[in-house]
Amino acid sequence: MTSGQETHAAALDPWPLRTRALTREAGRARRLLAAGEWRPAPADSAAAAAVLNRLAAPLPTRRSATARTLATDRNRRLQRLLRTTLHHLDAGTVSPPAAALLAAVARAFLPWHATPNPPPAAAAPRYGTPPGTAGSPAVPPTEAGEALLPDLLALFAELASTSPPGTVPLTPPVEPWQVRYTGRFRRYGRPSSGVWTAETVACPACGGRTGPWTVTCDWRLFSLGCPCGVVTHEHGLAFSEVWLLLPDM
Repeated sequence: MTSGQETHAAALDPWPLRTRALTREAGRARRLLAAGEWRPAPADSAAAAAVLNRLAAPLPTRRSATARTLATDRNRRLQRLLRTTLHHLDAGTVSPPAAALLAAVARAFLPWHATPNPPPAAAAPRYGTPPGTAGSPAVPPTEAGEALLPDLLALFAELASTSPPGTVPLTPPVEPWQVRYTGRFRRYGRPSSGVWTAETVACPACGGRTGPWTVTCDWRLFSLGCPCGVVTHEHGLAFSEVWLLLPDM
């Protein structure tokens, strides 16, 4: 969010949160809202309201809380924030600037994807380095994550606020981006609760699966360019299945 918060987060844990995109998109959203250049459409406000509910959620009141239950409650609140953000990002109903902001929030809170409650199936998505493996901490940096909440509360409250009657939505343009990525993309399905399916995406021409892919995105859809020269939009991937695997841009 702010440079001070980034410094604070880095000092709390040697594995700081990935907040580069969040700092950029949150600052951009504030400028656009203040200038009247972004008047959120109903879908944007609805998504913002859902995320706001998670941001403002109090911790449960327990009669005999222990350090362990408190830690679990704190992490569960951040995990629910991440999952709500991903749901609205992947639904594909928000505008490009709202999608860019939701994606940035998701990237920052990615350490809580599987903590404290991992997805209940072997094929469920896995992003980044799982906590507890080499190069990552045993637990997510909870205090660093919570330090982001106050600024996000203010921003999403503004996004979620109801526009005066007769206000016409105004959506600012968002710059497209392109990045190279070497590795596999997995397309996930959830045919029923607790049941996941997964399939590795392949080039429709040569069958290549590891790239290096040229990923191009305008926040409405994205394409994958294979080294063989074929560019495909028919990969079926959700935004999060690509965005959360890329470098922190």
